[in-house]
Amino acid sequence: MAKLPDQTLNNIFYLQRRLVELIDEAKATEFDLFERFGENEATLPELDQMQSSVERLRMPYSRLHTLALGIAEYQPIAPDAMLNLLAQTIEQTEALIGAVEASISETKQNWNLP
Repeated sequence: MAKLPDQTLNNIFYLQRRLVELIDEAKATEFDLFERFGENEATLPELDQMQSSVERLRMPYSRLHTLALGIAEYQPIAPDAMLNLLAQTIEQTEALIGAVEASISETKQNWNLP
């Protein structure tokens, strides 16, 4: 059976939750910035950055879902290449989360947003 260890599954679900939370936070930050200051020369780069962050967060969410499901359906064991891709995706996702958290925090600080 191509069963992932509980720790790996928990990590996948945790990362997916963080991705969803960060998508929400990036969109809320984008909305707050737009509502308070509008779309102008000063805000446009950071509005674009928030939108870009959302796009960047969507991809690993989908990839984690697809890989976890594919591994669960693979019988009797998942190929090493698929397991390696999952490990690589987890590592990249953790790094991305840190980068997007910093970006959101910086935007909020620059514009005194809640």
